[in-house]
Amino acid sequence: MEWQLAFLLLFGSLIIFLLIGLPVAFSFLLVDCIGVYLLFGGLQGLQHLVNSLYSVLNSFILLPIPLFLLMGDVLFRSGVGPNIIDALDKWIGRIPGRYSILSVFSGTVLAALTGTSLASVAMLGSVLVPEMRRRGYKAAMIIGPILGSGGLAILIPPSALAVIAAAVAETSVSRTLLGIIVPGLILAGVYLIYIVGRCLLNPELAPVAKQPQIPLRHKVSALAKYVLPQGFVVFSVIGLMVLGIATPSEAAATGCLATIILALAYRRYNKEVIKKSSADALSVTGMVLLILTGAMGFSQLLAMSGVAAGISQTVQQLDVSPKLVIVLMQVIVLILGCLMDVVSIMMITLPIFMPIVKSLGFDPVWFIVLFLLNIEIAGISPPFGMSLFVMKGVIGDEVSMEEIYKAALPFCLMGIFVMALLLFIPDLALWLPSLSGK
Repeated sequence: MEWQLAFLLLFGSLIIFLLIGLPVAFSFLLVDCIGVYLLFGGLQGLQHLVNSLYSVLNSFILLPIPLFLLMGDVLFRSGVGPNIIDALDKWIGRIPGRYSILSVFSGTVLAALTGTSLASVAMLGSVLVPEMRRRGYKAAMIIGPILGSGGLAILIPPSALAVIAAAVAETSVSRTLLGIIVPGLILAGVYLIYIVGRCLLNPELAPVAKQPQIPLRHKVSALAKYVLPQGFVVFSVIGLMVLGIATPSEAAATGCLATIILALAYRRYNKEVIKKSSADALSVTGMVLLILTGAMGFSQLLAMSGVAAGISQTVQQLDVSPKLVIVLMQVIVLILGCLMDVVSIMMITLPIFMPIVKSLGFDPVWFIVLFLLNIEIAGISPPFGMSLFVMKGVIGDEVSMEEIYKAALPFCLMGIFVMALLLFIPDLALWLPSLSGK
């Protein structure tokens, strides 16, 4: 069978299954089973698929996923997050857009602790929205900064999505986790500049209220008690990888242990936290691994049928700049981000994109970082970005979905701006991984 026909049958079947409402994992698995049975020797092909998928799942490369999820759940369930936000709040003075800026600082810190954007959005929203409303903040300065800041969890380790992307792309998890740090911090900086600038131009968006004078000793005490100890967790994950002491799996385990130790130190780690955080982490891990199984099988099917090689050869023969090909890929992801959830986008596109990226000679880690930036935008892209609906649940019926969409758009554009920087300055993603000992 010609690769073009195989591609149409495989990809077309997948789209049809998704459109009729079949869950993503089962859509992939059904296409995998049908494709292997028809193209590669019936039951013998199915046996090969099962053995291949077992070897994929029976890999230490996926171990950081449940551990990173458990880290975020322990932090969220133990209630340490709101204390971190309160401690940071004490250090921010009468700056235009004070609470919007606080959401960016808090989102950046929480990103280095939770690894999940939906949890960050929920936590930031539940803590900051009531106070921002009370102080007369407009929707644009409440919703947008929280959505953008929550999305930083994808771009700063620990990031479960970064591990999944690296696994699907068959590239280094450690280099990917380190590669997302600088772009994530740049994006946070762009958010801060935008918030301050817009509030200076239009002060009514975020009225500056008189703040009570907080003694320096109280500021230092809050910082020392709730923020600085989190450096122990950050070093346990990022520091150990940068120094080359730990692999991603080992760093995830030490980070998880550090989070539990801190929760115990704060006397917040009880039976209820253990029960709920473990159940949440296990349920999400099961879902992710099931989707990942189907996606990896789909990737192998594309390779065995000659589709991946055929697409790569066709793209190489095109008389266009290789970077234009990368741009077109990102445009496709941006469009899909308006219609689908981020995990589905990742699983559908990466098996097709990665052979092309490698054949064009680009560093896979650089592409994955660029892709994750795009996925961060997808999470807050109207009309179906998942974070938008979490924000709606937090903020209630006083704000319409249309207002949430409008508030999210500037932060989508800022994400695109940072993507453009990364496209033309690849070292933003590759500098930190180059320092790693592993």
